[in-house]
Amino acid sequence: MRVVLQRVSHASVTVDQKIIGKIKKGLLLLLGIEATDKQEDIDWLCKKILGMRIFNDTEHKMNLSVQDVDGEILVISQFTLHASTKKGNRPSFIRAAKPDISIPLYEKFVQSLKEKSRKEIQTGIFGADMKIELLNDGPVTIILDSKQKDL
Repeated sequence: MRVVLQRVSHASVTVDQKIIGKIKKGLLLLLGIEATDKQEDIDWLCKKILGMRIFNDTEHKMNLSVQDVDGEILVISQFTLHASTKKGNRPSFIRAAKPDISIPLYEKFVQSLKEKSRKEIQTGIFGADMKIELLNDGPVTIILDSKQKDL
């Protein structure tokens, strides 16, 4: 699993000109799922995301987690995070999991974040044409990949 994590002042997701998910201060997570992903990938990423100290403390040092600042979370599925651009100019998405694998894992990821954070998690609609608006705070953008957790 691969996540692009962005610290935001606010973010929203729109489908068919209707806002379906919206947060204030917190994290926008773009989530890409591979066919080989398992529950252990979900567990590692959720722990890492919720513990990531990327919010400023009173001395303006990144020392607080999303939970410390009572931040909100918006999760958007994004299979394009697994694009291979090795050959030619048209990306290949062969590593991205098909919907029969990725939808259940996406739902488990969101549920796990909800349980661990004890907060409602905002989401987009899996597979929909979504429009994302955000104000990146910092900017702070971090890429996490469960397949590289030992590096």
